[in-house]
Amino acid sequence: MTKVDVLLGLQWGDEGKGKVVDVLTPHYDIISRFQGGPNAGHTLEFNNIKQVLHTIPSGIFRENKVNIIGNGVVLDPGIFKKEIESISKVGFNISDNLLISKKAHLILPTHRLLDAASEAAKGDTKIGSTLKGIGPTYRDKIGRDGLRVGDICENFVEKYQARKAQHIVMLEKLYNFDYKEQLEIFEKDWFDGIETLKKFVFVDSENYINNALREGKTIIAEGAQGTMLDIDFGSYPFVTSSNTICAGACTGLGIAPQRIGKVFGIFKAYCTRVGAGPFPTELFDTVGQDLRDKGHEYGSTTGRPRRCGWIDLVALNYSIMINGATDLIMMKADVLDEFDTIKVCTGYKIGGNITTEFPYELNEKVEPVYEELPGWKCDLTGITAEKDFPAEFKSYIKYIEEKTGTPITIVSVGPNREQTIIR
Repeated sequence: MTKVDVLLGLQWGDEGKGKVVDVLTPHYDIISRFQGGPNAGHTLEFNNIKQVLHTIPSGIFRENKVNIIGNGVVLDPGIFKKEIESISKVGFNISDNLLISKKAHLILPTHRLLDAASEAAKGDTKIGSTLKGIGPTYRDKIGRDGLRVGDICENFVEKYQARKAQHIVMLEKLYNFDYKEQLEIFEKDWFDGIETLKKFVFVDSENYINNALREGKTIIAEGAQGTMLDIDFGSYPFVTSSNTICAGACTGLGIAPQRIGKVFGIFKAYCTRVGAGPFPTELFDTVGQDLRDKGHEYGSTTGRPRRCGWIDLVALNYSIMINGATDLIMMKADVLDEFDTIKVCTGYKIGGNITTEFPYELNEKVEPVYEELPGWKCDLTGITAEKDFPAEFKSYIKYIEEKTGTPITIVSVGPNREQTIIR
């Protein structure tokens, strides 16, 4: 049997996973998404086309590839329909190369309303949800009350109405939330999306994938968000509702741990975070704004400005450990082109002591400890080969490799496919 390679984010998401999957897919037969929902946006740029994917795997624009939405994904039919329409507008028909797991859970219109009601009830302590209904959907999944894609095939309307009624009781009794007008709008889009879903093939994806492995097919598993947003190991409670780490590929696709091959860990040459929650290296000055502007750091799904800061090696090493990353992929190195010096967080100062271990909880008492490296002060975006990297950039790469003990095998110096250098 062959093995499944896994590609995932090592920071707080938005690392550029979609672009890298798109670049790597020529080497794989099957591209599979294993967790998360449409709060994740993977941006791809090629042939003067810019496309944001929310649910569909990032290999969808490559010919003769099978793309699978795995059982660990939560799927909003309305958003899925819009995504299909957007892809069709740029000339791609994907009905023949996209399969959907019967065990993937559906985001209901009332899940979105519960998400909004829950955030409103939290007031100043809200976590910064994208209000896509992700958390409530996973809550129903764990509570054994969810609806799955496979339910569409039998007595679906009855199942939907029963779950909707339970949610309405919560909205009225628990949250006292005004939902009726929004629900009517959400439901129309949602049922239209159900009709779009029916045009695709539903599969027992765990059987499909394991049979493909027996046949010698090559598979890459694509994660959403990032390790620091993992429900167990991220900066809780400011996290997403799924396991974003490598182990999530096993439960999100139905593959055994020994079937995992390479683990590609993606990170930016700096750090960003969207929404609320701790961020030790965040910059509130002009440097932070420069990173945001040069990196176009605005959410592909929400449009929200991302918080920006220097790279954090404490968090990065923690993520490498948790995931068993075998290869590192550095994204957006070109964003640092104009800086005289570049800071790197190598430790946290907590209560007067310096540690390199990621703590139980990040809070305002965690102070980053920095080292400074010289910037390269030149434009990387036109470079197509490693031999042309400036000496200071080579030193930056080598420094991170030494600090993490993990090779950086791919470097991205711009948004297009061609600006991806394999070392």
